[in-house]
Amino acid sequence: MVRIAVIGEGAIADTHMQSLSRIAGVEVVALVHGEATAGAAFANKWNIAATSPHLDAVLQRDDIDAVIVASPSALHPEHATRALDAGKHVLAEIPIGLDLASCEALAALAGSRPHQVAMAAHTRRFSPAHRHLKARIDDGSFTLQHLVAETFFFRRTNLNMHGEPRSWVDNLLWHHACHTIDLFIWLTGDPDPRAFGQAGSLHPELGIPMDMSVALKAHGGPLLSLALSFNNRGPFGGFYRYIGDSGTFHVFRDVLEDHERQPIPLSGAAFLDQDQAFIDAINGVGPVRSAIGDVLPAMRAIDRIDALIQP
Repeated sequence: MVRIAVIGEGAIADTHMQSLSRIAGVEVVALVHGEATAGAAFANKWNIAATSPHLDAVLQRDDIDAVIVASPSALHPEHATRALDAGKHVLAEIPIGLDLASCEALAALAGSRPHQVAMAAHTRRFSPAHRHLKARIDDGSFTLQHLVAETFFFRRTNLNMHGEPRSWVDNLLWHHACHTIDLFIWLTGDPDPRAFGQAGSLHPELGIPMDMSVALKAHGGPLLSLALSFNNRGPFGGFYRYIGDSGTFHVFRDVLEDHERQPIPLSGAAFLDQDQAFIDAINGVGPVRSAIGDVLPAMRAIDRIDALIQP
């Protein structure tokens, strides 16, 4: 039995609980919450016996094997570091940090702990649709020429993906673009692509860019064109068009379609497969996939883009 503590009671923590509830040999025994009322409701929903606002008190428990860090983005490096220092396995939500120095420090710490599993929850790597196309790129049956991606939300007020009030301000570049930048680096195998970015106007109250465009070019020529917006009305999420030498494919979440929008049957689910991979690695029955250090190239590319878009 792998016994887990979850840090955070927000939307992404709820998504992890949906997956963990379907995995055999897992028990979530504690919740570290930020807001007491929301934490109590979360614990009641998922039948979590122990709740606390005090991370260190939870980490001192010897009946906890692993921690899922799903707290506000700015706290990810601190919370993951404290969990690793307490000897726990860690699955840290993206972004692993909001600045390159904190990302590199966390990756160095994780790399120095070979007996602890330290994964980053860059979920796109676990999507069956993206995995299918990655396999085709690797075996040479599909050559990627251009990945065209859209990350769209309608968030002119400070709400999370479930439409609930958020206590912290989101970030298009470090939080949302890192999904796609990490995906592109993983697909192409180029850890140091050329990078460009530009940002639109700042929200008058939230103080963040509401629109952004990012471009990458990998060694050998593959391109990424990524548009991001908190101003888009309509379906939200990440939409991907793979343009290649032998076809065009569309991906939304775990669904893969061809150029005529005909579905290509696949099995698996990104969040479930990701959390299962974390548990398998802890149990020694699978490799550590999407290790924290693996996503550093994406964070370095984001750091370069961030320097370009600063006002």
